[in-house]
Amino acid sequence: MASKEGPVCQIFSFQDWKASPDPILELPVQYLTHTPSPIVIDNGSFQTRAGWAAPGAELDPPRLLFKSVAARSRGAARSETQIGNDIPNLEPLRWLLKSQFDRNVVVNFEIQELIFDYVFTHLGITSEGSVDHPIVLTEAPCNPLHCRQMMSELLFECYSVPYVSYGVDSLYSFYHNNNQRKLQSPHTGIILSSGYHCSHILPVINGRLDAVNCKRVNVAGSQAASYLQRLLQLKYPGHLAAITLSRMEELLHEHSYTAVDYHEELEKWRSPEFYEREVHRMQLPFSSKVPGGCVSVEERQERRAQQLRRLQEINARRREEKLQQDQERLDRLLAVQELLEDGLLDQFHKSLVELNMDSAEELQSYINKLQLAVEQGRQKLLHSDGAEGKAEVSELEQPMDETDGVALMDSDFPEDSLPEKPANVVQPVFNMAEYHQLFVGTERLRCPEILFQPSLTGEEQMGLMETLQYVLARYTPEQQEALVSNVFLTGGNMQYPGMKERVERELLAMRPFQSQFKVTMASCPALDAWHGARGWALEHPPGAVSEGWISRQDYEEKGGEYLSEHCASNAFVPMKIAKPARPAEPPVTMQASTEGPAAITMVTTDPTPSFSTSAVADVTMVTT
Repeated sequence: MASKEGPVCQIFSFQDWKASPDPILELPVQYLTHTPSPIVIDNGSFQTRAGWAAPGAELDPPRLLFKSVAARSRGAARSETQIGNDIPNLEPLRWLLKSQFDRNVVVNFEIQELIFDYVFTHLGITSEGSVDHPIVLTEAPCNPLHCRQMMSELLFECYSVPYVSYGVDSLYSFYHNNNQRKLQSPHTGIILSSGYHCSHILPVINGRLDAVNCKRVNVAGSQAASYLQRLLQLKYPGHLAAITLSRMEELLHEHSYTAVDYHEELEKWRSPEFYEREVHRMQLPFSSKVPGGCVSVEERQERRAQQLRRLQEINARRREEKLQQDQERLDRLLAVQELLEDGLLDQFHKSLVELNMDSAEELQSYINKLQLAVEQGRQKLLHSDGAEGKAEVSELEQPMDETDGVALMDSDFPEDSLPEKPANVVQPVFNMAEYHQLFVGTERLRCPEILFQPSLTGEEQMGLMETLQYVLARYTPEQQEALVSNVFLTGGNMQYPGMKERVERELLAMRPFQSQFKVTMASCPALDAWHGARGWALEHPPGAVSEGWISRQDYEEKGGEYLSEHCASNAFVPMKIAKPARPAEPPVTMQASTEGPAAITMVTTDPTPSFSTSAVADVTMVTT
């Protein structure tokens, strides 16, 4: 009879990735030409990517990649702040971590300035007081004008940059992939972007972002990591400290997937064979040595004797210190009493005030107490050696229990009633390695599912595909056909296996019968935004008439919230400041001089709402 082989267990270990500090790079000479090369910064809420937009290096990755966090303790100096990869392990300092973002919008510009300092320093820029390179910077879709104003003020006033260009990271990725696919511009499509803090639906019509119909879903990678941490901590309450947020992010990136049909996939996990085959066992670090399992009785007694000797030494040292302190205080009080005996009353009363005493009787009482305490301390110190030696011998003669070391003092208890346990035999009750394993089963698909069903985490909002259907319903059928013909997926939270198939299935269910659509995944969802921004900067160099760049003169004339639009930017909506209404003037009476031939009185009354707005005032002229 052939024996069936059981399913192979998939055991993985956490990488526990630790960052290494970024080196300070040297600025290449070719970047310091007559027109300095732009610096491209993808200012992401999870990770910051920075590098140069230089011709001939189109395939190079960004020079700097680090997490957008800063660790700065309260009251610490600015130079003591740790940025990004300078923090080797995030978990011990997680309570100190600060980010410049609230959701996906930059609000903490003090941290943002520290991030810029880190970027410019490590890119090798050593110019004092200014950065002589144009900056291409990503911002959030429909970024508030105040946030852009503060960012422009920081770049132009603090760093004195010559040009700044703002763009949306998802649009940079969209145009980068469209150019790779050789699509004819202007491009039309709809972008599904999911990052670390939130997800977006961005319709693009004829090469421009339709900002009126953009929608945001407040569910993304950080919510999925928190949800996974909560699930595993409830499942394994004995390993709360080992289930950290950094490890949960690693589980999401390396071991999670998106189910094409969520309920059908959950039914598969009911099968024991499927569970054993697909569950991922994450091995936690542990020690297989059982404490106290291989210790003999003699070794335990020796350890006990060493502990007793250490305690005796500590007690003797404390007695000596206290005796010395009491003796010094007694000598001081006796010196004060000698002043009284010698008749030096002024010095005596001054010493009493320093000692916080009122009379000579109180001084004598303190002297008697201290003399008694010193004498008792000396007696204890003399008799301590013999007493402690006897106690040590008596303790060693007592039988020791392995668990708590309590001696059995009952004389009626038979000595041989309990057989002695073999000292060198270890009998583990359970498998230590398996106890330190996290069985990640349905959690692999439940956490990415919150992108489509936020109600799993208690969020009362629509999922990504429901929001997409709502956005499409705001367009005509012809526009809908054009939009769904180019559905583009980008962002770091879109990298789960099966994400493209899930979106195609959801679109097939919501679109009319026999309608056509096409879903495309970004070639590199996490880095395509930076590559797209660099490609745009190379195609549109800054200059006097270049589109998309904000010069120092534009900033000073049009304000910090000004945005020069281009194919990958937000739509600029000028800030309308309503002029305050002028207060109504009180009635004025003008009296002419009576020396003339006639006295003219001119009475002006304020207009009331019942009058016509064309009538400014009623004038009555009286001649006497």
